[in-house]
Amino acid sequence: MFKFGTKQLNQVIKYIKDFYEREVNLAYLLLVLFMLGVLIYFNYWHGLEKKYVAGGKSKLSNMVGYYFLYLIPFAGAFFLQLLFYKDCSYYKNPWFWAILFLAPALFAFRANFTFHQPLVRNLFSGPDVKLYLYCFNWVVRVFVLLIPVIIIWFWKDRGTQPVYGTRPLDSLKPYLIMILIMIPVIALASTQADFLRTYPKAKILTNLQTSGGLPLWKYLLFELSYGFDFLSIELFFRGFLILSLAHICGQHCIIPAACFYCAIHFGKPMGEAISSFFGGTLLGIIAFNTGSIWGGLWVHLGIAWLMEIGGFAGNLFFKPKN
Repeated sequence: MFKFGTKQLNQVIKYIKDFYEREVNLAYLLLVLFMLGVLIYFNYWHGLEKKYVAGGKSKLSNMVGYYFLYLIPFAGAFFLQLLFYKDCSYYKNPWFWAILFLAPALFAFRANFTFHQPLVRNLFSGPDVKLYLYCFNWVVRVFVLLIPVIIIWFWKDRGTQPVYGTRPLDSLKPYLIMILIMIPVIALASTQADFLRTYPKAKILTNLQTSGGLPLWKYLLFELSYGFDFLSIELFFRGFLILSLAHICGQHCIIPAACFYCAIHFGKPMGEAISSFFGGTLLGIIAFNTGSIWGGLWVHLGIAWLMEIGGFAGNLFFKPKN
């Protein structure tokens, strides 16, 4: 008979409770939420990302735009701590400043990395090239992000911990429960027009269909490549940002990392961007206490693929207006 891992789930709940009771200053949290609210307002009502960040005339200008889009909430959440916390001696640590300014640059470079695309277009032709561009983008960008992170780990932390977040977990059961809890939330989202305009991601393959239909293996290739991308997301946000800073500033790194994580969702439905802050905080708390990203990775993958299923199902019953 399947046991639901109550003991492990209670431990996760304890991590969350301890974080909010011992670490979080309410005024600080409200000010952080206000900062994110302002950014979300300008993004979804005034096209912050589309018009100003990604609307540059060159790849370099776009990269600079994304750099500041990520840096402002990340650094802003750290600097606001000076108003509410006395134990901010980590500002004297050179590694703190290195990670603060380097991390947004690494992710901005990843977001704008397209150097492999001419090769893909040369290798594949016809409508399938769109499929392979998406798949190669996700796979290549994993390594674009992971290689510098592993170099930093080798230089900074190889003597104190395994590669950021790769420590094995005792049990995945509590994370399976988290995925189950999200099913009704995703089912509700699957009735919303803005969600259905974005999901499933695989609906871009409908343009590749022939009279015989699109082979199942192409959908599977797309979804597996899409899922593979989450490895770099988890290793970067819950591994690198949390565990490289854990010995420098303790749990003070969790909310700034979640703010950064929220900013990378500005191209997605607003509800997803808002929820990403709370999800990023939750996964950050877990990674900080377990030293592992694997639970967060399974939660992330489970939710992402459930959203794909919800998108397919929702589009069968609802027709969102363009």
